Amino acid sequence: MIAIMSDDFSSLFETPHGQSRLLDAGNYLFHQGAPVRTLFLVTRGEVQLIRHQEGGAALVLQRAGPGDILAEASVYARAYHCDAIAHVEAGLRGISRGFFLERIRENPDLAAAWAARLAREIQTTRLRSEILSLRTVADRLDAWLAWHGTLPAKGEWNQVARQIAVSPEALYREIGRRRAG
Repeated sequence: MIAIMSDDFSSLFETPHGQSRLLDAGNYLFHQGAPVRTLFLVTRGEVQLIRHQEGGAALVLQRAGPGDILAEASVYARAYHCDAIAHVEAGLRGISRGFFLERIRENPDLAAAWAARLAREIQTTRLRSEILSLRTVADRLDAWLAWHGTLPAKGEWNQVARQIAVSPEALYREIGRRRAG
């Protein structure tokens, strides 16, 4: 029996059922529409869930870093609803969807910890939704900063733009206005 303390699910991925994978930056782990067969834990780097909009814009749905489970809600879906792309070189451990669901059925404590984890993800998603409902770049940036604290390094600003669904240029102009004022 696998013991799970709090919401550390990494022990599930360290079983003989787990498989390691390495992705170079820019490579896809899976594509939208692909069947869900594996649940992934990011062990290093960053993998992003991206949904491409009709106009060509890309919206970041998740930025999964070390210790994060990627596309966790997909364990209950037949197919992925977005693409998973390595933002930087990333290491992952994967376990089969069936293995994971079997552990959930066998262990009520694991099931409760999983439900709590999914509830926190819903809260985060609702906050992101609130940010996206704001009309101006300034308001979206203010809300993003209230959540994250500070902007990342300048080279990562385009990622912030993707998260708040504005063009990088609009974000750069807003940051420039703030620095000038």
